[in-house]
Amino acid sequence: MKETDIIEIQKLLASPKKIAIIPHRNPDGDAMGSTLGLYHFLVQLHHEAFVVSPNDFPNFLSWMPGSENVYVFENAISENKKRLQEAELIFTLDFNALHRTGEMEHTLAALKVPMIMIDHHEAPAHYATYVFSDTAYGSTCEMVYDFIAALGKISSLNKTIATCLYTGIMTDSGQFRFPKTTGKTHRIVAEFIDLGVANSDIPNLIFDNNSYDRLQLLGRALQNMKVFPELKTSYTTLSNKELAQFNYVKGDTEGIVNYGLTIKGIHFTAIFIEHSDENIIKISFRSQGAFDVNTFARTYFDGGGHQNAAGGRSYDSLEHTLAKFEKIIQTLSI
Repeated sequence: MKETDIIEIQKLLASPKKIAIIPHRNPDGDAMGSTLGLYHFLVQLHHEAFVVSPNDFPNFLSWMPGSENVYVFENAISENKKRLQEAELIFTLDFNALHRTGEMEHTLAALKVPMIMIDHHEAPAHYATYVFSDTAYGSTCEMVYDFIAALGKISSLNKTIATCLYTGIMTDSGQFRFPKTTGKTHRIVAEFIDLGVANSDIPNLIFDNNSYDRLQLLGRALQNMKVFPELKTSYTTLSNKELAQFNYVKGDTEGIVNYGLTIKGIHFTAIFIEHSDENIIKISFRSQGAFDVNTFARTYFDGGGHQNAAGGRSYDSLEHTLAKFEKIIQTLSI
């Protein structure tokens, strides 16, 4: 972030304000970790901060400090519109285009107050007054740490803020396995642990918190997997009927896509999930090595993200979407 922007933001934060903090729709660990971490930081500076999530977040994140105070936009649209309209400053975290907030998009676009974007995805849209956008970061939570440091407030970090930021760094780095995990990332995490973050407990709260139905859903996804060894590609599917069969709740499909990359010789994988209530096929792409799933998602499936992790969507049937995918991968060099 430019030094001139930091100076102006310091002026904005010099007196108490009503500040809204927004994650993307279907928030993950990095989205909730960054918004809640920033929320606790701003409250500590005596601002009236609040988080408004476009929709509900997964139950395995509900233990995070402050999660009980998050407003869910779609659960009370008129009340939350009023909250946003009363805000004097808006932070948007872990996304860089307003359409990523779903139904909130038009409400946010109509606001006339300053907006601050903190995000690590490619191709940011031009809606924010101040932009901290850098694809070199592995997580928005690490960016929030640097944002706090740039404000000269690193001494304000405490166990609560650090717990939220640790959660997002850990989840978006694939438990510190992904290429953008740097020595600096580990030094920040070490600082968090010194502040008292329960680094041995958080992975259990997130990853070892399964229901029986979720494990059955995972089993079905693995049974549905198709592998193309000669193309170094795999994919799996979950239909709306299968989601209902195993009593799907938000978060149950989190991480399933990664299993496709655990197969020896596979460098590109995807999961196609049928959501008939939204009339879309939700798609997640993962890769390892040089294959760029961000470009793939943007080119073929109305999506985007990072080089090795991206998402997309299809408005066609599941059958036709899979046929399209199988045709495309025949033309790729992976």
